[in-house]
Amino acid sequence: MNFLKKHGYKLIGSLLVLYTLFVGLLTPLKPGITFLSTNSIDQGQYLNVMINGYNTHFKSASDNRAWLKIDSVYAVEALKLTPISETEIMAYFLLPNFAPDSAKILPLGVLMDNSIDGHFERPSAIFYKQNSHYIQQGRTLWTQWPMNNLHTNTSFNFPYRNILQESIRNTYYHVPMWFAMIALFFYSMILSIRFIRSNDEALMIKSVALIKVGFIFGVAGLLTGALWAKYTWGQYWSFDVKQNMSAIALMIYGSLLVLRNSITDPHQANKISAAYNIFAFAALIPLIFIIPRLTDSLHPGNGGNPAFGSGDLENTMRMVFYPAVLCWILVGLWMAEITNRLDKISQKMTLFLHNK
Repeated sequence: MNFLKKHGYKLIGSLLVLYTLFVGLLTPLKPGITFLSTNSIDQGQYLNVMINGYNTHFKSASDNRAWLKIDSVYAVEALKLTPISETEIMAYFLLPNFAPDSAKILPLGVLMDNSIDGHFERPSAIFYKQNSHYIQQGRTLWTQWPMNNLHTNTSFNFPYRNILQESIRNTYYHVPMWFAMIALFFYSMILSIRFIRSNDEALMIKSVALIKVGFIFGVAGLLTGALWAKYTWGQYWSFDVKQNMSAIALMIYGSLLVLRNSITDPHQANKISAAYNIFAFAALIPLIFIIPRLTDSLHPGNGGNPAFGSGDLENTMRMVFYPAVLCWILVGLWMAEITNRLDKISQKMTLFLHNK
């Protein structure tokens, strides 16, 4: 029983790391559309478009269907579909002469459906151009092909998202590392406050150990974020406000460690570090959570850019994401415990050599 009380969180953290690695990396994505051979069409014209799918089974399925849709009501079904391979299919459409809208350009989504892959869509994939409009006739023409009897893919898969594609798996590593960093920094601040009240230097040694590990998680968060940014935004560092504020926050904590090591008196170093740590965490909150929301940002959840919604972080992802957050926090606490022991040994060795 004592063993479980002392080491239970380590066991849970280790098992959750394995779970997030295996499930997070090996679970396939749902079918999606990666590319279309054209992106515009004029009213009343024939459209022959090659559709490239991802994790699709166009060749195996015998009941492929496709629509160009304005919304859930107005759509045009493909006249003919010719599978080229499992991931390629040629679709033939005849666009009506009028649309149920007076806009000169309408974005059309491409909706695919079959019994193997279920139904999946690429929104705003093709733009419908019209020089004249007759809304009432357009409403009649675009409601002749109802999108009904759609199949559902019940497999345990992660969602397919345009641009993100396979990089969506980074959600299980990049984001939880930031959660772990914040949790470790918060715990460190609590210990700093307790040190100031009790003057127990063991608390401050543990607090610094938490800062060191939290800093490592922060750097890991920046690196995984830079890799993700390269894939989705086109460059590792775009000077996005979230990236800049995160870097500044880490520099503040890095400066704390440098300042502490520059002070020769251990007791004085603990006092200054404790006070610094409290103000560092007070600065961390606005830097990470407030300032990025006040200006334009590419980062989800900041500057008017919506965070992950129900369609992005759906139930299958939550089954990995939440355990990932917990596992990295537990692993961080374990790493901090080891760091704390090493720091105590180092302090004793330094004191021994000094007295000798």
